[in-house]
Amino acid sequence: MRLLFSIGAVLVAGVFAGGDVAGIAAPSSKFEPLKFEPSRHQRQAADGDAQSVDVELILAVDVSYSMDMDELAIQREGYAQAIQSKEFLQALKAGPNGRIAVTYFEWAASSDQKIIIPWRLIDGPETADAVAAEILKTPIRRASRTSISGAIGFAMPLFDEDPYHGIRRVIDISGDGPNNNGGPVTLARDAALEKGIVINGLPIMVKEPSYSTMDIDNLDYYYEDCVIGGPGSFVISIKDRDKFKEAIRTKLLMEVAGRTPERPVVHVADKAKEPRVNCLIGEKIWSDRWGR
Repeated sequence: MRLLFSIGAVLVAGVFAGGDVAGIAAPSSKFEPLKFEPSRHQRQAADGDAQSVDVELILAVDVSYSMDMDELAIQREGYAQAIQSKEFLQALKAGPNGRIAVTYFEWAASSDQKIIIPWRLIDGPETADAVAAEILKTPIRRASRTSISGAIGFAMPLFDEDPYHGIRRVIDISGDGPNNNGGPVTLARDAALEKGIVINGLPIMVKEPSYSTMDIDNLDYYYEDCVIGGPGSFVISIKDRDKFKEAIRTKLLMEVAGRTPERPVVHVADKAKEPRVNCLIGEKIWSDRWGR
């Protein structure tokens, strides 16, 4: 099951208390745990390994030129503040292990990925503050092209390098445009899903589509039909700049909790159906404009 949320309508309704999820302002505020068959790697975590964590979470953040400097700064601050928030730390402690492993990298073209935070354990306020400080101290950069497929391809082997063993493995992709460089995004997505990896999305839609930025209408549909996948995967779209940080916090809370609303806000199109947005639209726009 995959889910789509608009941050303008779907916000955290409370905090995680006593091991329960307070809920999200949606048709139902009741949550139920995701159910899927764990891999051998994930069973090792469940068996009480000293290195076990509730989730191995890769934060893959778009720094293409279509993102302005203000957006990049807000994005950095949003992740740092979310990791330090009371709601996040309560969600963390509600898990069976009470800790997660996180790595954070920035991406643009298919050959352009930069790890900002190598694998780090977050198990309480001190480690959360340390990770947040690492995120904020790195100079902001921008780069050309947008390769979501390259980001997914770069992320997958990072799980093999992680010294921690997660019950779940999640790639969290944020970006403001479709794939226009590297291999098709659907092939990269499907390769990740075959490995039992979940992909969630944060499409950034705060600007009107522009010829110069390669933006498209319905980027949320594109992420929904072409990018995300796996048990309980979801999209939270940002359509209001003022909701940027709130959207990031909502997304991280859901990923750390490993839970999903009992009744979806919006049912995502079945994978067997034709995507509502051409999954090669970014490549087509690039080719039409620049002929390569």
